[in-house]
Amino acid sequence: MSASVLFDAPGPRARVRNNVLTVLAAFAALALIAFVLFRLWEKDQLQPAKWKPFLTSDPWVTYVLPGIEGTLTAAAISIVLALVLGLMLGIGRLAPIAPIRWTCAVIVEFFRAVPVLIMMLFAFFLYSMLDFGTFDEFLTRHVALAGVVTGLTLYNGAVIAEIVRAGVHSLPRGQQEAAWSLGLTWTQTMRLILLPQAITAMLPVLVSQLVVVLKDTAIGYQITFVEMVRQGTNIGSAYGNILPALIVIAILMISVNMALSSLATRIEQRLRRSSRGPAPLEPEEVEQEGAPGAQMLHPPRD
Repeated sequence: MSASVLFDAPGPRARVRNNVLTVLAAFAALALIAFVLFRLWEKDQLQPAKWKPFLTSDPWVTYVLPGIEGTLTAAAISIVLALVLGLMLGIGRLAPIAPIRWTCAVIVEFFRAVPVLIMMLFAFFLYSMLDFGTFDEFLTRHVALAGVVTGLTLYNGAVIAEIVRAGVHSLPRGQQEAAWSLGLTWTQTMRLILLPQAITAMLPVLVSQLVVVLKDTAIGYQITFVEMVRQGTNIGSAYGNILPALIVIAILMISVNMALSSLATRIEQRLRRSSRGPAPLEPEEVEQEGAPGAQMLHPPRD
């Protein structure tokens, strides 16, 4: 019988007791869910009439699609800018020049400490007061989007910078020492050796942070930004079906997050495959005429 590092493996009586408790907990959870659904049905929140508006095009065209467009637009712009900013600040925190390293550290720590909503509000009122000349009319129409993107970019860029720094520090020190022994500069070592490996290693953490960016767009309703969650509450107010509306919005948000995670997983797998080098040749391929190493695999017999 194997034993765990933290505790001994349970014996026969303990396993029976654990199984019984697991079954009881599952029944209790199912009973609680059934009770909640029954009470919601009694309160006329899950009746078929509450779901009928979603069978028409009006709530989708008026509320849902503009919310999806706003959420995806803000998330896409913020993700790209946050990745660029985070990469620059993360590399800056690893720079051998002390002033650059200290400046990047101050910027990262400052924007990590300020709440996202505060940065959105500050950027929103700042863009509203300033005159940008040629771009003033364009920015006036998209001032809420600009405020949301600014807040998400600054905060998540600081977080991604720490992820980059931790990813580079997680690599064996021999990688950097071997590069220096070959005469590579710090910039070449970072660009050719350390960063490609670090990005592959920290990709799952980056994906989690990008999902946070997508969800944090919901905070933008505080500065009148049109996004999915706010549009869900608007549907509930317009049609009197707040719970079904929020359930539909939650399903849409989960679907978008799963699509983003799936895309990042495919990218991670592709990066890991490309870092393994070419696949070895099969014996049949090696035996072909002119294939190098054929004599080594099948030496001539006497």
